[in-house]
Formats: sequence, structure tokens, C-alpha cells
Amino acid sequence: MSTCSPSIHSPGRPRTAALAVAVCLLAAGCSALGGDEDGSSADAAGGSGADQMKIVMVTHGGEGDAFWDRVRKGAEAAAAKDGIDLTYAGDADTADQADLVRDAVSDKVDGIAVTLAKPQAMKAPVAEARAAGIPVVGLNSGIDAWRSTGLLGYFGQDESVAGRAVGDKLNDLKAKHALCVIHERGNVALEARCAGVKKTFKGESEMLYVEGTDMKAVGAAVTARLRQDRSIDEVVMNGAAFALTAVKSVDEAGSSAHVATFDLDNDLVAAVKSGDVQFAVDQQPYLQGYLAVDALWLYRTNGNVSGGGVAPVLTGPAFVTRTNADAVAEFAAGGTR
Repeated sequence: MSTCSPSIHSPGRPRTAALAVAVCLLAAGCSALGGDEDGSSADAAGGSGADQMKIVMVTHGGEGDAFWDRVRKGAEAAAAKDGIDLTYAGDADTADQADLVRDAVSDKVDGIAVTLAKPQAMKAPVAEARAAGIPVVGLNSGIDAWRSTGLLGYFGQDESVAGRAVGDKLNDLKAKHALCVIHERGNVALEARCAGVKKTFKGESEMLYVEGTDMKAVGAAVTARLRQDRSIDEVVMNGAAFALTAVKSVDEAGSSAHVATFDLDNDLVAAVKSGDVQFAVDQQPYLQGYLAVDALWLYRTNGNVSGGGVAPVLTGPAFVTRTNADAVAEFAAGGTR
């Protein structure tokens, strides 16, 4: 029995350690899924050992992030169903993310799923995978770049469409001045969201850039901006944890602004139910992880190409408000929404 154990690489951990774990997983053939509660393993669903299909998912998500936990959970569910040996690795540093993809190529895996938060950095490693005959699909980020990057398919939300939908909703809510907060400069998905809001929102809109790795700094920046401009009546955040921080900022600033957000988790659904957060946009991260892994299995076993290789498979946007929060809460508690 292998003594390998799966790990997620985060910026605070030496990259070499994370790469060593990934190599260990791939070389030893141990599954990042581990055993089921009844003691069985993913091998029961498909091949085993050397015959088991090996897939690596590399994202830009950090360790312990509830959103990426849902992506990983969906990927693991698909891997268990398909009998896949899945390795998951996340790194917010684009250079390290690219190296993780290159290591997967070196280990001759059967498929790779990758996010394109900063597409330019991933073009070379994706090209190396294609040259090695390894199919690569995208998820979550890079909907405008997945085809030019050479990916087989894409699973996620059209962030521009989602942003425009939020702008329309703010119009319906009679908002006048929206502050859209971006917690990672250069992230194409976040930029597209706020640009989409600006495109359809009839009121005044502005972007505020903050350092997402420091939640206290995020809260302080939002509080300061709300104190500076009392006309801001809507704060649009780009993540569940950031939205909950913004709720505190509104209170600290003595502002009457409402908070809305892209993405959700269990705590955020509760905040929508209580009215602390006006609404959330759900892009269904569990579904993104699930579909990406399942698509690679379908391609390798049956030659299927989701979206025909020319169209993305959309997982959002879906609005969560007080009217439907109870229905969503059941699944959010289980970690699948």
C-alpha cells in the first residue's frame, strides 16, 4: 500500500514539496481520492494500478478556499464514478501553476484540467501537453482564451455575461452607484465581471482593486472607500468570503449600501437568507470540477468532445436570492453548491 497522501499547493508552501507530492501520486499510482468510507477505493469503479486512467487538475486556487474545495469535490466525484486516479494541485502563482502542468506532462498522464486565470502564462505548458498527445480541458477561468490556448473544451461561467446580468439586476433594484471590488489584479475573470457590470448598469460604477491575500486589508479598503463617498449604495464583491467581509465594512463605515457578490458558500447562503447580502451569483464550481474530469474520461474512452470543441459548456450564472436561498442551502451544506 502506498504511503502517499494528496496535497494542495498554496503560495505559503514551498513549491518543490507540492511537486514532489504530485510526482509521488503519479509515480506510485495512488489516488488523490483516497478510500471510500466503507474502505473501498476508486479502483472499484474502473481500472486499477497501471491500467487506471491518470488525470491531473491544476488550478489557481489557494489551499483552504471554500470555492476551490467545491471544485475539487466535484472533480473527485467524477473521478470516483469513472475509476480515475486523480491528482489535484492548486497554486495562485502562475509560474508555479505552469510548472505543475509541465510535471504532469513529464509523468505522461492521460489528461489535464487547468484554469486560465492568466492565460498567457499557460500557453507554453499547454502546448507541451498537446505535443505529448495529452488532452487538456479548461475550467472556471479563461473563457475568452481557451480556444486560442489550444484546449479541448471549457467548463465554466461566461464572466462577461454574468457581469452584465448583475448590472441588469442592479437596475431592477434601483441602485445608483456601484463599487465593484477586484481582489486579484490581472485575473481575467474578475476583470470581465466588473466590466460586464459597468456595461449594463445605468448608474455610476467604479472598480476598487484590493489585495485579496490580506482580508483585513480588503475590509479596510472597502470601509475607507465607503466613508469617502456616501453615494455608493451597492458593493459588488467577487467571492463569498470577500462579501462577508464587505458586510462588516458597510457596518463599520456607517453606510447604507447593500452587498452583492459573485460566488457563494454555505455561510454566504445564510447571509442571503438573513438579508445581510442582497444576492449572489452562483457559477456552480462543483459542476465545473465534475464536468472537466468527466469530459477527459469521455474523450479518452469514447472520443467525445464536449461543446464540439468550439463552444464552452456554461455552468452559470444563476442568481441566489432570499426567495430561493432555502432550496440552495441544502446543497450548500453538503459542499456541492
